[in-house]
Amino acid sequence: MEILVCVKRVPDTAENEFELNSEGNDLDRDDLVYSVNEWDNYAVEEAIQIVDNVGGSVTVVTVGDDESEEVLRREMAMGANNGILLSDDAFEGSDGKGIATILKAEVEKGKYDLILTGAQADEGAGQVGGMLAAMLDLPYASLVNKIEVDGDSTIKVGREIEGGNQEMNEIDLPCVLSIQTGINEPRYVGIRGIRKVAQVEIPVKSASDLGIDASNVGEAGAKTKRVDYFVPDLGEGAEMLEGSTDEIIAQLIERIKSKGGLA
Repeated sequence: MEILVCVKRVPDTAENEFELNSEGNDLDRDDLVYSVNEWDNYAVEEAIQIVDNVGGSVTVVTVGDDESEEVLRREMAMGANNGILLSDDAFEGSDGKGIATILKAEVEKGKYDLILTGAQADEGAGQVGGMLAAMLDLPYASLVNKIEVDGDSTIKVGREIEGGNQEMNEIDLPCVLSIQTGINEPRYVGIRGIRKVAQVEIPVKSASDLGIDASNVGEAGAKTKRVDYFVPDLGEGAEMLEGSTDEIIAQLIERIKSKGGLA
C-alpha cells in the first residue's frame, strides 16, 4: 500500500511562551521552537504500522519554507520512506483552500492508495483534509481513531462521534482520512535515526514544478484572511489561580468548600 501523509511544522506548545506580534494579528514567531504537528505525528505512526503489516511505503509531504525540511527528516527517522517539500514564495499566506490546492497537485503526480492528514493543526480549523478529498473527488472520513486493512479495494475505519460513541465504516480506496490523536502510540525518535536520514536527499517542488497557477494560492488566492488575534478577556467572576500544583489544588479545594461543594 502506497501511503502519503501530509504533515506541518508548528510552534511547540510545550517549549514556547507565546506573545502577539506588533500588528496584533498573529503570534510573534521570532525565536519560537518548532516541531511536527501532534495530529500529523499520529498519522505518520499509523501509516508506518499499516505498511509494516501489509507492505508498501510511506511518503511524508509538507508545504513550507526550507526550515520545514526538519519535520520531514524527523518523520523519516521515525520510519517514513520518503519526504517531499513543497516550497515556493508564492505559497506564503495560503489559506486552507490554498494549502489543499498545493497538496492536490502533488497527490496527482503520484499513485497513492491512502492519503492521511492530521485531524487539525495549530490553527484548529480542521479543514485541509476535507478540502483535499473534495478536490480529488475521493471518499473521506474525519476524526478517524481506528483503521483496519482487510482488502485491496476497501478498508474499515472507526470514527469518534458525539457522546463518546464509536462508528465503523467501510470506505473505498483510494481515500483521504483525517487522523485523531490516540489512534496509536507514536514511537520514540532517537538520535541514531535522525543521523541515519540526515544526508538523505529530499526533493523540493515549486509552483511551476507542480503546475500550479500562483494566483490560486498564497495571499493572492486566499479567500480568508486573519484580521485579529487576541486572548479573550476574562469573564465576570473568573479568577486565575497561581502557585505550584499543590498550592493551586489547595486553593481550589478551599473555594469549592466555600461554595458548599465539599463538606
